Amino acid sequence: MADTATKQRTVKFIITRREKPDAAPFTEEFDIPYRPNMNVISALMEIQRNPVKADGGKTSPVCWESNCLEEVCGACSMVINGKPRQACSALVDKLEQPIRLEPMSTFPVVRDLVINRERMFQALKKVKAWIPIDGTYDLGPGPRMAEEKRQWAYELSKCMTCGVCLEACPNVNDRSSFIGPAPLSQVRLFNAHPTGEMNAGERLDTIMQDDSGIEGCGNSQNCVRSCPKGIPLTTSIAALNKDTTKHMFKKWLGM
Repeated sequence: MADTATKQRTVKFIITRREKPDAAPFTEEFDIPYRPNMNVISALMEIQRNPVKADGGKTSPVCWESNCLEEVCGACSMVINGKPRQACSALVDKLEQPIRLEPMSTFPVVRDLVINRERMFQALKKVKAWIPIDGTYDLGPGPRMAEEKRQWAYELSKCMTCGVCLEACPNVNDRSSFIGPAPLSQVRLFNAHPTGEMNAGERLDTIMQDDSGIEGCGNSQNCVRSCPKGIPLTTSIAALNKDTTKHMFKKWLGM
């Protein structure tokens, strides 16, 4: 009897959809056959295999993004039951039902649950979140980092550019140019690198220029609570406040 009940059980999904970027959003409901240990991605795969709504009407498969399926790539970010998170690690058994899926609103919607993260990637370009090595000759082994610095820098390096912290931040929206917590944290990461610190002043100048940088943070701390990797984003922003203040005084003194 228990096996029969499991086979007959379904999970209801209410999904916000959009056929194209400028189209009006609409919702569709789906009843997905329940399987033990299923996650949101497996439910979306079932809809893709059999795109039939709860009322029996056929529809087009729901569009979404995913890649690694183990919370590493950050591609499957979406709003699940009102909270931005990764769909691959969202287990159906631990979610309140019906399960509501929406695209993240901070980024332009491409279609259904697919968004355009260009805003975040442009921010990373703006702060030069990379180590400038031209590769024309062998530089030999890199300088060693102090173990304490290496440990916290490793925590910052876990960022997978999923965009969840930008979605959770009330200061990141279409009326603001604030680049968001993830790019700011990357400034701290690359300024701490033995090679990257050569461009530390340039990065600090960039985040001091206008409200798009460090001044845009309202210290709501939503970012650190929502980050799926537990990155200490607010700690990074606090450290950057100190670094930019020191950098500003050095410039005034001509140092």
